Amino acid sequence: MEAGINLYSLRTLIGDEDGFLKTALALADMGYTSIQYSGAPYDPERIARVSKKAGLPVVLTHVPMDRILNDTDALMSEHESFGCRIIGLGAMPPQTVADPDAFRSTVDALDRAGAVMKRNGFEFSYHHHHFEMYRTGTMTALRYIAENAPNINVTVDTYWLQYGGADVIKTIDSLAGRIKCIHLKDYRVNAVRAENGAVSYTPGFAPVGDGVLDFKAITEHAKAAGTVHFLVEQDDAVNYPDPLGQVERSINYIKENL
Repeated sequence: MEAGINLYSLRTLIGDEDGFLKTALALADMGYTSIQYSGAPYDPERIARVSKKAGLPVVLTHVPMDRILNDTDALMSEHESFGCRIIGLGAMPPQTVADPDAFRSTVDALDRAGAVMKRNGFEFSYHHHHFEMYRTGTMTALRYIAENAPNINVTVDTYWLQYGGADVIKTIDSLAGRIKCIHLKDYRVNAVRAENGAVSYTPGFAPVGDGVLDFKAITEHAKAAGTVHFLVEQDDAVNYPDPLGQVERSINYIKENL
């Protein structure tokens, strides 16, 4: 199975064009076949140059919500310049989800922007975290979006579904036709030892295959649900001495097992 990567995983390596290109070329050598642009300054011309030189198409972005809502036309033109047809939002403000009126108003506004994108040959995709598992009224925020905003697709994030207590497979199945993109992000439990010897356990990010998620089942169900772009993400990869080595573990696991 082919896979891309969300560059947020390597955000400290791509702050300038030289670092971005060096990183992109390394990712291509590993076997990644596409990128999501996120986590670094958004410069459409630079994105276009690096994407072309590295041979890695940009299939998704995360851009500010204000631009999605208030500068939609320019945003579509910029995305067209680097060949990307899916415009993404990383999250709405967490406090918005807990305010029923603000949440519904924000979803309506994003849906209207998504309709504009759809009429012009683009798609809008919303990336959830765990807080969209918050129940607003009779359903979770994520379910509300799915049922009330037909112009909003969802970038499913496997880690945040697990962290939020949702059933990963059932959620993917319930969003069939709405999840062209998925973040393959593994979930593991870390043991943290205190000086007195006490041990506590906390959830953490992991390279694909190093955690507890069943990615064979996840990818099979995602494909059946219409997913096209499988994107590795490991939020804390940049905290390791060798961030590229972390994401190489993921692509090697995917090539060998999926």
